[in-house]
Amino acid sequence: MAIMSIFGSSPRNLTGSEPAPQTWMSSERWRQLLPMTRRDRTITCYDYLGRLKTHGEEQRYISPTTGVCRKLVIQAIQPNGPNEHRIKDHTGHVNKRALWLLSTNPFSGFGVFFLWTLKWSIFTLGLLWYLIWVIIGAFAFLFLQIDLADAQIDIPGNWLDGDSEVYDTGYYKPYTRKFRGQLWEARSKKEYSTRLEGLDQDKKEDKIPTHSLHPRLLMIRDPARDEWSPCTEPSTIIRNKYIAISYRATDVYSESGSDQEREKDRFKQEVRIAAVRMNFDAYWLDLECIGKTQDEKNLSLYCMADIYRGAESTLIMLGNSEEGEKAAWERWGARVWTLPEALLSENIFYKFRDQSEINSVSLHKLANLAYPKNNSEQAVINAYSEKDPLERLERLSLLKSAVWKRGINNTSTPGGSGPHAAERVYALMGFFQHRIHPNHEEEELPALARLSMANDNDRIAERMVSLLPSEPHEKACWYADNDIYGAELWDILPETQIAGITEHGALVLDGCRAASIRWKDFPEIALVKPESMRRKVVGFLPYFAWPIFIVGVAALLIFSVKAGITLVTIGIVLLLVSPKMFVFSEAGRVINPQPWFIGVKGVLDIDTAAEHLYGGGNAAHYPRLNFTPSGSEFAEPEHGSVRGGSKKQYGEALKAEAKGRQIYTLIDTCAGAIYYFCAKRPPTVCLFTGREGGLGRFVLCSERCDGDASRLHKETVLRMPTELVARYINPLLI
Repeated sequence: MAIMSIFGSSPRNLTGSEPAPQTWMSSERWRQLLPMTRRDRTITCYDYLGRLKTHGEEQRYISPTTGVCRKLVIQAIQPNGPNEHRIKDHTGHVNKRALWLLSTNPFSGFGVFFLWTLKWSIFTLGLLWYLIWVIIGAFAFLFLQIDLADAQIDIPGNWLDGDSEVYDTGYYKPYTRKFRGQLWEARSKKEYSTRLEGLDQDKKEDKIPTHSLHPRLLMIRDPARDEWSPCTEPSTIIRNKYIAISYRATDVYSESGSDQEREKDRFKQEVRIAAVRMNFDAYWLDLECIGKTQDEKNLSLYCMADIYRGAESTLIMLGNSEEGEKAAWERWGARVWTLPEALLSENIFYKFRDQSEINSVSLHKLANLAYPKNNSEQAVINAYSEKDPLERLERLSLLKSAVWKRGINNTSTPGGSGPHAAERVYALMGFFQHRIHPNHEEEELPALARLSMANDNDRIAERMVSLLPSEPHEKACWYADNDIYGAELWDILPETQIAGITEHGALVLDGCRAASIRWKDFPEIALVKPESMRRKVVGFLPYFAWPIFIVGVAALLIFSVKAGITLVTIGIVLLLVSPKMFVFSEAGRVINPQPWFIGVKGVLDIDTAAEHLYGGGNAAHYPRLNFTPSGSEFAEPEHGSVRGGSKKQYGEALKAEAKGRQIYTLIDTCAGAIYYFCAKRPPTVCLFTGREGGLGRFVLCSERCDGDASRLHKETVLRMPTELVARYINPLLI
């Protein structure tokens, strides 16, 4: 399992309490005087084997090789800070040296001539070293019975290049950390959930009905005595048709003051008069029917949708008409509970408080009155009035968007008992088949994740994980109400499932395939190139240069001066043109390179990236890297006959960087693509979470350690070829 979490400038847990204060271990003055690293806060984390480790607040990552938590060091175009350094690579030094020799004019200055001669000498001595190694190998095999064929020796110059070990598995480097804490809320009832700890047996949520066929309480009139009284007897309630009342609290009573109770009593009397005029002897009004205790209020809130769904009619009580009909309707339409009250009602009527007339209104007309400029609300209204049928997920997505536009105020919760933090989720859940039990202290986005888990077919939260919002949420990185790529929730096909939620509001994802991103340098890339007899012959000729030169010198001294001069000349010419022949032999298409995700801070141009990867640019007309046509926020497609990415994205990324945005470059060797993206922190993990528009959705996350709650934080989302997932190590094998 992998984990995505909620982060913010002042994080809270799900009970709303403040985090523990930080302990400062030294003053700023001492940090300036002492030449050592001081830790403002000690953080405890665990490696993939569960071993304890402590460190400071610097950014960390889990090593894919050892599984140990390490300090992140990144390569940058312009290093700034102790954890950044200039771009380094271990690839293609010989090829880069040959390219430098070809591109540099040795006669442009004495210093350049000296440097060119030095590099040319090193390059040609590498050819001699290869010859010596062949002779040593032949001697060892013939006389000592030792086979040196498996020794790590590369073509010219590698003896000066250092470590030659190459990672070649055919898979990306894996992310090895797993979730190790307890779930605050689990999807499976078989799992342990800390949220349910301490609940009485009679309050267990599996004993609470998910739907109700009738209200728990109604106000019923005795026609003989013309008196209204509350009734909780189910046998009486089910025999009475009732009308449900919808209103805006600020149109009825003031939020505070001594007149509030008197104003409520006056409103109740108005409701009773209207009910009698509509020939109803029963009504439901939250001021009287929602209950007194918190458990009763939660139960009423839990079944709120069923109350309006079961009502014979719904009466909307608007404010005074003298304030203007348009203003009255727009105030009512701004409420959180507007949509469930209207959409789930069989018949709708409305009345102004200062008028006696009661009028009916259709859903379509109500949309024009209450939501004149809101496209999502009007689309939902049309769907529920069967004028424009929508798929279930699309309808729920539009409902969620419409409900989220409405703010929460102190009197918005039915009954005026103060708002639930997750009130908008509870207003939305009436449209779902399965509901969640309200919690007055629960925050909004964990409640939305719970609602998504309860309705697994819709998988709303799983789809949100794959979206990249224009303004990421400060506390819940997984949440998204839009997507910079223009996708909707129903466009996403999720590939993961939420297994549960932690006490910090993090999502625990099951079936999540993850790969590590390398930031410290460019590794040597194992690859295959198509065979070519011409390149083989041309590449083999430089190794004859030294033998021909040596034989020529011997002939010059011993045998024939003319033959010696000829051989020496041929040897020198071969040594002079050996860089050109070597570059030609290394040219060609790159086939099946070892998959790597490599990150660089800053905007790296594509030719420089290819040089760091393969030792040279696009030699012999074969591009080693390509721009993505639609993979990042800066990507632009070419408008020609062949699908490809435009070079303009490099310039757009530079402009964004000049405006102060932090831009990073990601190179994917498997797809041969380069991506530019914006992030607050360098991401170290690439998660495959879904599919959309013919491409995969890959979430790039940074790692954050905090004991058992060590988690990933979504930094950005890229659109990459889905077939890359075949190069991810199976998570069950990590």
